[in-house]
Formats: sequence, structure tokens, C-alpha cells
Amino acid sequence: MKVEESARRALCARLEDLQAVDNTLRPSEEATGEAREAQFNALWQEWEAGGDPIHRHFAQMMGRFEPGLFVGGEAADFPVDNVDLERWFKCPKGHERRLHGRRHAGVRLVRQGPTLMLVLDAHLHHDGVLTVDDLAPYRHAHVPASQREAVERGKIMRQARSRKKRQKLLADLEKRYLSLS
Repeated sequence: MKVEESARRALCARLEDLQAVDNTLRPSEEATGEAREAQFNALWQEWEAGGDPIHRHFAQMMGRFEPGLFVGGEAADFPVDNVDLERWFKCPKGHERRLHGRRHAGVRLVRQGPTLMLVLDAHLHHDGVLTVDDLAPYRHAHVPASQREAVERGKIMRQARSRKKRQKLLADLEKRYLSLS
């Protein structure tokens, strides 16, 4: 029973240390960016000079993260935490994941990327529901040639992978080749 109690106290002390670091990282109204950076550096230096091996490990981790933590100041439009950062990176791919239920986004982003990225990011740059007037300037837009070519290559490769359609594809390609020469 005494061992569990001492382990719990040690864990609570480590938790308080981690909460102190977290408080220096989270934006708040009472502490400016410079004040939080000063608190972070003071805590880092204190733990680096201390004798506790766990504090030294925390200090090493803080030293590795420090160069990018306070970049841009308070006005920077950066993700607030790791979860927000993941949301920012996954934004266009989340839709793709829901389409086929797999972890990777698939080749659709590669083939249709020039136009698909704009569509998937439309909600980030536009407040509210898109109306006909919002979409009117794009009515004469054309799909880039590189994207059309990539989609056509994808169709050919899909047929080439199919055992049933492969013979028809080879005959069609041979006919195209003979008509060009």
C-alpha cells in the first residue's frame, strides 16, 4: 500500500511539471507571448541545471521543440495545438478517407489535385453556404490538360490491372498505334 502511495505522489509531481510546461504553451489573456516564452525558457534552464533525471529528460525535449514554438507571435494564424495541426494537414484528405474508408487518401488527390484541392478547401475560405452568385465566376473554368491526361492514364492503368479488360485494352492500344504509323 505504501509503495502505491509513493508512486502516486511521484506521478502527481510529474503531472504538475507537465501542466507547468503546458501553461507556458497555451495562449491566454493574462500572459503575452513574450511572457510565456520567458516562463518556458526559465523552466527549461532550471530543469536542465537540476539533478533530477526526469527533469533533465523534459529539458532535452523542451530544447528540441523550442526553435519553432513561439514563431510568429500572437497574431500568427498557426494551428494552436497538435490536434489543430492534424486537422489542418488532414483537411483535404479527410473527405477522401470517408469516401473509401482507408487510411491513405488514395491517388485521386494526385490525379485530380489541381481542381479537387480548391473544392475541398472552399469551406475554409468562405463563410456560410456557397450560392450561385459565388460560383458564377467559375462557370467557364476548364480542367487543366495535365489533370485530364493523368485521369486518362489512370483509366488505362486500371484496365491494365483487370484480367478481364486487359486483352481488350491491348487490342485497342495496338489499333491506335497502327493507325498513327
